[in-house]
Amino acid sequence: MEFINAYEDTRRAEAYAKLEFPGTYYLAYRDLPDIILRHVKGRKAIDFGCGTGRSSRFLQGLGFNVTGVDVAADMIKLAQTRDPNGAYCLVEDGNLGQFQADAFDLVLSVFTFDNIPTVAKKVAIFREFGRLLKSEGIIVNLVSSPQIYVNEWASFTTKNFPENKYARSGEKVKIIITDIEDQRPVEDIVWTDKAYQEVFKRAGLQIVDTYRPLAKESEPYQWVSETRIAPWVIYVLKRD
Repeated sequence: MEFINAYEDTRRAEAYAKLEFPGTYYLAYRDLPDIILRHVKGRKAIDFGCGTGRSSRFLQGLGFNVTGVDVAADMIKLAQTRDPNGAYCLVEDGNLGQFQADAFDLVLSVFTFDNIPTVAKKVAIFREFGRLLKSEGIIVNLVSSPQIYVNEWASFTTKNFPENKYARSGEKVKIIITDIEDQRPVEDIVWTDKAYQEVFKRAGLQIVDTYRPLAKESEPYQWVSETRIAPWVIYVLKRD
């Protein structure tokens, strides 16, 4: 299956760089401080798929020493521009071989696996995550729920892509981010909970906990589906 990562694109990178934590994205990050601080003991982290550095800066704010890595050169350049004192590194095709084993307390990946297309590639990267972790290290992997591609949201629309309803795990789907200037559809890979569980098992990882954050009516956003349907899934993992 041919798949092009939508974020390896200068125009989209520039639009994405302006995005912080509005609307549906707020729910992705809202519970992360409690989740991370509950499960992670040390303060050395790698942010896999850091993009323009939003999640890396987020970890810095929690007191972590962070290295952000990404496959998209335009994203890394913008991350370095926005955070000149941060540590950002371009990696080729998700290759983490340059990093020492047993070195990190936390591997964070936010949205990244929505854009990694095959079982083999997902398993290989998660195995690398396990190699990077200290003995008590933790992986926090935040991904899109399959439901995000078949509903309307504060920050996304999918109504123009009815074919998403028929997509099976591992197939391409489309979504538009309404919070940025670049309104071109983003092409993602839908992946079910069952499929993720199989990937984790093959990679030698255990699920410690799973979170599906829902919105609250009292929060200052114009929610659409978020109070009833969780747009994100957060997996907390450790080595077997």
